Amino acid sequence: MYKHTENKMKKNILGILGGLTTAALISSCGVDRSGEYYALINTQTWMYETMEREYLYYQDLPDRNSLNFFKSPSEFLTTVVSSQDKKSGTTFSHIDSVYVTRSASTTPTFGFEGTIVRAENGSYGIRVLYTQENSPADEVGLKRGDLIIAANNKKINSSDLFYITSPKEAYLFTMGKLNGTGFDTLQTVQMPAPRIVENNNLYKSEITERGGKKVAYIMYNEFGNNDTEKLNQLFKNIAGQNINDIILDLRYNPGGYVTTAQMISTNLAPQEALGNTFLKMTHNDIINKTDILNFEQSMLANGSPINYENLYVITSGSTASASEIVINCLKPYMSGRLIQVGTATFGKNVAQQLYTDEVKAPMLEFWLTNSLLSNAEDFSDYYTSGLKPDFEISENFSGELGELGTEQDSIMIPIFKHIETGSFPNADESETISRSIVDKYRLNNSIDLKPKSAIIE
Repeated sequence: MYKHTENKMKKNILGILGGLTTAALISSCGVDRSGEYYALINTQTWMYETMEREYLYYQDLPDRNSLNFFKSPSEFLTTVVSSQDKKSGTTFSHIDSVYVTRSASTTPTFGFEGTIVRAENGSYGIRVLYTQENSPADEVGLKRGDLIIAANNKKINSSDLFYITSPKEAYLFTMGKLNGTGFDTLQTVQMPAPRIVENNNLYKSEITERGGKKVAYIMYNEFGNNDTEKLNQLFKNIAGQNINDIILDLRYNPGGYVTTAQMISTNLAPQEALGNTFLKMTHNDIINKTDILNFEQSMLANGSPINYENLYVITSGSTASASEIVINCLKPYMSGRLIQVGTATFGKNVAQQLYTDEVKAPMLEFWLTNSLLSNAEDFSDYYTSGLKPDFEISENFSGELGELGTEQDSIMIPIFKHIETGSFPNADESETISRSIVDKYRLNNSIDLKPKSAIIE
């Protein structure tokens, strides 16, 4: 058995190295050095062979003889992924370290989410969308709507998202405001050094009254794998409040874990959905199977479904993956009651499954796209255009954003009107509510990493 494995290993090496001759694997002393070479490409070989079996787009894999297996695992992956596994500059299959802390930022950060905006005169700024509690941004009082126009006296440009995603040091931020064509300077804010920040995915939840109705507002910014306790408490609270309508704000949510999407959807679903199909995950024709997840009674926080009328879901182009699963998979059971408001979603209808091998790929998490996602009615066709809203309205990043979930938040205005009157604003009213969005913006949300599913046995 050992010799058979060794011989097979040598054949793989010769095929992978392509242009290298057999003699190149032998030292001047005639000693076989193939084992050393194999150690250098062990992880990449395992990745490729895993993709040959498990990858949803295995037919698109390049021939192994054309590949450089000496690249780092991440670089190697970029050379083999299918064009179907990418969108808008992001690649869905990816590599993580096993040391990633799921409840915290993966790198030091200032702890705020933002977007690049451009003024009429071509100047750029970073609009703060929200801050995390106990973060450097929170510490200095940065808040939603604030505008950063320079860092260490250097003007913000269109590629300066690293101030949001991975700052390397403390910065002196210059704050400003739009003056119609450009920016006026307000004051400076000294940011502390970036640090690892705990992520509060359940960013905001509250119960308010609109037109005599009780309305639960939930802002959820990522489908984390450690959120069950918080979500259970949230749904227990809502279930005991005689709620009329629920607003689920997913406008900045890039997705996350399928199991968390299943749990949230089960608690929002009507009684008739329980025990029925929630999500279908269809694998390639080599595996030739579809995994079916149901709306599970055991996932109900209060033991029974919440009794309410309409579910309003706020979306944007940064609403993706697990967020789209919730919308798409609740629709068959909530016709006329699930009302999407905002702009079309990103359009990510595939899931990544975790693959690991402690011997061949130690210290590595390989998240590989391995299934197509569809609802109980087999609908999955939203990769190209996303899931389109019932009422379209854009968040005006160049205007006053207003507190999330309030009537100062422009996206909430049509929702509140529908709750109170049963209809949305007409065209003229909509124009007043939201002027056209700024022509250049980008959110930091890492859509390419979502959703992740647990390992399926």
